[in-house]
Amino acid sequence: MIDTLISSKTRLKLLLKFFLNSKTTAYLRGLECEFGESTNAIRLELNRFEEAGLLEAHSSGNKKIYQANTKHPIFPDIQNILKKYIGIDQIIEKVITRLGDINKVYVIGDFANGKDSKVIDLLIVAQQLNRTFLSELIEKTESLIHHKISYIILNETELADYKQKHAGNRLVIYTKDT
Repeated sequence: MIDTLISSKTRLKLLLKFFLNSKTTAYLRGLECEFGESTNAIRLELNRFEEAGLLEAHSSGNKKIYQANTKHPIFPDIQNILKKYIGIDQIIEKVITRLGDINKVYVIGDFANGKDSKVIDLLIVAQQLNRTFLSELIEKTESLIHHKISYIILNETELADYKQKHAGNRLVIYTKDT
């Protein structure tokens, strides 16, 4: 449905790129390779977003690096619309249901600290878990997102011990409704 409202495929790709993960940065030539589109079409949309204040840009050498402006008043609204568009909330619910009795899922490590990394670290708090399905799911996901996923499975008692030993940022991505 969003592709009906936003008719430019380039504009939609840029919105998804920058607004789903606000830490994402990119430059024109990198986007050209990633999107497989002309630099002119991409540059036009980047300029529009920058003029509207939705993207911020800075120079790094001879490259102009773009990133979402998280301080823009409509940033949260755009991000929520995009999450609904890709159905991430529904995907997480379906996956969690098939995985077993899961209480919480945390992103830990570099991603939780807002740093881009080739590895996404997950901490899964569960009583029972379908490890076969988890392995299959991780393998499929890694090929889609081009990142490795590592995980730790703990129960509630082990989680308390873990929190005491490992201070740092943890980003909760799922909590079981109780």
